[in-house]
Amino acid sequence: MDLSSLNPEQRAAVRHSEGPLLLLAGAGSGKTRVITFRIAHLVRVKKVPAEQILAMTFTNKAAREMKERVVELVGAKTAANMIISTFHSLGVRLLRQEIERLGYKRTFSILGTADQLRLIRDLLQERTDSGGRKPDAERVQWLISDAKNRLISPAAFAAANSDFNRTLAAQVYPLYQNALKAYNALDFDDILFLTIRLLREHPDLCARWQEQFAYVMVDEYQDTNLAQYELLRLLCARRRNLCVVGDDDQSIYGWRGAEPGNILEFERDYPGATVIKLEQNYRSSGNILATANAVIRHNGKRREKKLWSAAGAGEPLELLHCDDEEHEARTVVERIQGLRFRHNLAFRDFAILYRTNVQSRAFEEQLRYENVPYVLIGGQQFFDRKEVKDALAYLQVIANPLDEVNLLRILNYPKRGIGEQSAERLIEASARRKRPLWELLRRPEGLEEIGEKGLAAVAQFTTLLETYRGRFRHTVHLAETARELFAAVGLEQEIMRGADDPGKARRRLENLAEVINALAVYEEREAVPTLSGFLDKVTLLDRDDPSHGGKEEKLGRDAVVLMSLHSSKGLEFPHVFLVGLEEEFLPHRKSEGEGADVDEERRLLYVGITRARLTLTLLHAGQRRKFGKPQLRVPSRFIEELPVELVLRSDGAVRPAPTPAEEQATANSFFSGIKALLGD
Repeated sequence: MDLSSLNPEQRAAVRHSEGPLLLLAGAGSGKTRVITFRIAHLVRVKKVPAEQILAMTFTNKAAREMKERVVELVGAKTAANMIISTFHSLGVRLLRQEIERLGYKRTFSILGTADQLRLIRDLLQERTDSGGRKPDAERVQWLISDAKNRLISPAAFAAANSDFNRTLAAQVYPLYQNALKAYNALDFDDILFLTIRLLREHPDLCARWQEQFAYVMVDEYQDTNLAQYELLRLLCARRRNLCVVGDDDQSIYGWRGAEPGNILEFERDYPGATVIKLEQNYRSSGNILATANAVIRHNGKRREKKLWSAAGAGEPLELLHCDDEEHEARTVVERIQGLRFRHNLAFRDFAILYRTNVQSRAFEEQLRYENVPYVLIGGQQFFDRKEVKDALAYLQVIANPLDEVNLLRILNYPKRGIGEQSAERLIEASARRKRPLWELLRRPEGLEEIGEKGLAAVAQFTTLLETYRGRFRHTVHLAETARELFAAVGLEQEIMRGADDPGKARRRLENLAEVINALAVYEEREAVPTLSGFLDKVTLLDRDDPSHGGKEEKLGRDAVVLMSLHSSKGLEFPHVFLVGLEEEFLPHRKSEGEGADVDEERRLLYVGITRARLTLTLLHAGQRRKFGKPQLRVPSRFIEELPVELVLRSDGAVRPAPTPAEEQATANSFFSGIKALLGD
């Protein structure tokens, strides 16, 4: 088998066959190529039967791509006899054959997330604490899921007196499992949880599968959790032919249960393991890699690696200080336009990466102002988010009370005693009397059918809106007035009340604050700012939704890519803008002190840096708005870890376009060079 296209370390990894093998594969080092060549080498050179090979990864897309590459190397017929799948697909395969040993039928169903949550809500009915607080069903669901991924049974799950929802989870977990079994159903976490139980409780079955899977390979091993680790340990205990490929420096899913210790302690778990480092990078320039190396070196618990490239140093990195988030967005978009013009580049050559999805708003607005096509990966467009639409609906009705679509949206949101039946009666009365709904609400004479409470609620609602209609007509301080309106309406309290997950509530509050920030920016841009003018801008900006379609389809378009750092893992772009390099963004405010959370935030920055192929621009702002008011920002501690000699530091000023004389001089130089090459 020809291995000449591989570098020495890759060839050594492919030729290794017996015993445990750890491949520490840095970003862009060709790890998938190594795995597929290793599979082909086992089959074609070592003559291993294809059915004895098991390769696992984390997504169906990754498994499908790996299978396609293996087919190219060994043929479709041979590849069909090996298992290349996700962990959960393997678990389902085993359970379909043997789950009867655990008292289930082979025809079990797998509940989706919504069905799981509905079942948990049913089990939580009538359960409150002494203060009347209602349980958080999504939190209880997450706690049960986390317990299963940590292989904690219902009997072993401990309550916590200080945590109301954890105590409820301890009570509901056994009831939930009993209900699932009664329905002959599993949830997603049961797939591995019950597979491991099956192998532990039935040694004969475990031995059979150990014999079946003589060679096991795992991609992205740094992302494995305890359940996946234990499944591998059971399957490989006899032959120990386990090859894991991963990069502890790219372990960014701790919040999802990933255990970076699985890869860091591989040699302890598998004594005598061979370790091969894949450090040659085939993606990025030397300066980008040197910067990534310098940053990640500050993490204490890691395996030492040093990425390098044979492609040369490339362009220096840039670190730009911007005044605020709008200056940051303008700077990025202007630089994208400039690079496209100078080098005839496509829009898809550019990516804007950020820590949290709420940061996308300023970039979406600026890209739309400049008519630059873009796609948003991993989140809704800003103006499509529910809390944003709710806030804008209030502003639309204040600007135009005859806007009945938005009027009906806010009529009973937050709830004010105008229920669905009352709303239907109001709509019917409006049609019957041929009067606009707003006029009927202002003068609801003869509407006894909605009751006294309904009439009082309508009066309070219209009085509030009339008050703010007057205020918006006579002020240019739109952001401050909107903030007061949202407070008077109680939008923040409603968001907190309606969210099962505190993190989700916090993100929705941040989005609400961004509406006020957008108003503040509009005020600064316009000589005579008005509420209707702002709403016109928003409506025109939202003319076409460029975010339809899946991730693969979006990435195939000629459009600038906006995405979070988490979503960017596994991708690459010629030109990357990594924005918001400030405390509370990166590292995120949830990371306190210098613990493991900060290490993961640094790994997230490392992932962002290594997405860039040719140029990388890092940006941070001196201040950002919060509920419309400027707040000073602190530069990220990670900035001090950037190598001074590799990073150009300046403000966000855009390089001026070349003058006609400069363009002529460049052209003369170019033609002179051509003449010299051609011998005049």
